[in-house]
Amino acid sequence: MPVKESSDELNPPVITRGVSIARLSSSAKRSAGDYLALALATCGVGYLPLAPGTWGSMVGVGLYVLLRAACLRLLVTSAGGRGIIGPVSELLYTTLSVAVIICVTAAGVWAATRAEKLLGRKDPGAVVVDEVAGQLITFLFVPLSFELKWWMALAGFLLFRSFDIWKPYPVRRLEALESGLGIMADDVLAGFYAAICMLVLTTVYSLT
Repeated sequence: MPVKESSDELNPPVITRGVSIARLSSSAKRSAGDYLALALATCGVGYLPLAPGTWGSMVGVGLYVLLRAACLRLLVTSAGGRGIIGPVSELLYTTLSVAVIICVTAAGVWAATRAEKLLGRKDPGAVVVDEVAGQLITFLFVPLSFELKWWMALAGFLLFRSFDIWKPYPVRRLEALESGLGIMADDVLAGFYAAICMLVLTTVYSLT
């Protein structure tokens, strides 16, 4: 039976039923695609000894902050320094965010599927691209016009980590999906749960 690992430190490795994953021979020469898959799947932090899922989420928060800052800078430049954020700007920002999330998720499915074969594990703990995608989704409904405070970014981080570890219905069931799709799907849904909470949080904060 295959061993299902987890990048969530509170979810220990478990034995799963199903077809075992045949690890590619270590003597076989890895292709450029193999190294690319591992790089994408681990996001540079998956091999850290402690809490790879937490590190992956931090990468996701960092990407979100960079994307948001780039969009704000572009807006200020295009508006001649006035920095006006209107409906069109919000729509363009949301569209770009969705496009980035789709690209990260699609690349993650491919990379995670390949990483399972390379590492010989079901949902290898080193694979954290799912946390990156889920964390990006967490902030999807935060408007560009909303002044992002440090505590709000921290709240988004903690909300996603909570849903990712807790795995409320039907998040855990999505893990049973095949290969990289199962690795990514549960974190994507956990990200949407966290995104709804962030939407409520930012709306309440804006009204106070």
